[in-house]
Amino acid sequence: MSILVTGGAGFIGSNFVLDWLGCSDEAVINLDALTYAGNRENLVSLKGDSRHLFVKGDIGDFDLVARLLNEHSPRAVVNFAAESHVDRSIHGPEDFIQTNIVGTFRLLEAVRAYWSGLEGEGKGGFRFLHVSTDEVYGSLGLGDPAFSETHRYEPNSPYSASKAASDHLVRAYHHTYGLPVLTTNCSNNYGPYHFPEKLIPLVIHNALAGKPLPIYGDGQQIRDWLYVRDHCSAIRRVLESGRLGETYNVGGWNEKPNLDVVHTLCTILDEFSPRADGKPYREQITYVKDRPGHDRRYAIDATKIERELGWKPAETFETGIRKTVRWYLDNQAWVQNVTSGAYREWLGKQYGETK
Repeated sequence: MSILVTGGAGFIGSNFVLDWLGCSDEAVINLDALTYAGNRENLVSLKGDSRHLFVKGDIGDFDLVARLLNEHSPRAVVNFAAESHVDRSIHGPEDFIQTNIVGTFRLLEAVRAYWSGLEGEGKGGFRFLHVSTDEVYGSLGLGDPAFSETHRYEPNSPYSASKAASDHLVRAYHHTYGLPVLTTNCSNNYGPYHFPEKLIPLVIHNALAGKPLPIYGDGQQIRDWLYVRDHCSAIRRVLESGRLGETYNVGGWNEKPNLDVVHTLCTILDEFSPRADGKPYREQITYVKDRPGHDRRYAIDATKIERELGWKPAETFETGIRKTVRWYLDNQAWVQNVTSGAYREWLGKQYGETK
């Protein structure tokens, strides 16, 4: 038996592949286009492991996906493949439309053709699990209840709009064609192998390099933080026992303003890797112009997945963030290898305007 994982060299996808093979002998066919955030180095520990087959390719390549499905006969497809950074979607939305909408459509078409040809237990047991985001629900006020699975879709960025469209396509393929789908909408992930353009790895990287720690606006944007390996365990549970056609919200029950997250990181770094001059890392905090349309608050109500499937996160924010900082300190070679000249150019463009 095997599963096909798309986007399995990215942040969440690679953590999922590593965790899957750490607790199962079921093979993984790993399809990733290796765009800027996809990194084969995330999977270096699997070198020589016959359970892991890596294929460089795009989910929008119908013929390639169809060939992989027909050759390997996976019992499930787990779709992580996506352009996923809001800031990049503001500067260049077309890539998000192509990957998240057109790519998901072509992937669904290839999977539908494969699934239609299955028979008996193979057809009945097949699953397509689509990994999405809480950002499709829009923004919450401070007193609003957290996002539930029935919350209205109100995406506010090209990224979240493209993910919302992909969610709707997955739903439509279930209701129109009977494709056995599952969807998960997660809150902000953090942990090992996170590309350092996102808040937590960016702050760790810049702090250690003696660079400014950029905070958008007043830093009071609230996010629900989910340790990536908790997310992976939730996906495994949904794949195992989720009800067909259903959506499951996955959150960490950890609402934190961005500024509080940065303060926590600075405190941990003061403990784990003090500055040579003895000063606190908080002195490097710099406020930058807020990004357009910045959502104020996200919060996930993860009651349904706990009630139906018995899943809840194992890590608190306090335990998960310490593990994350330690991982980055212990894996500086990985960080250096992904922070290329192109990445530094991007940071200058994105955070160059300070106040």
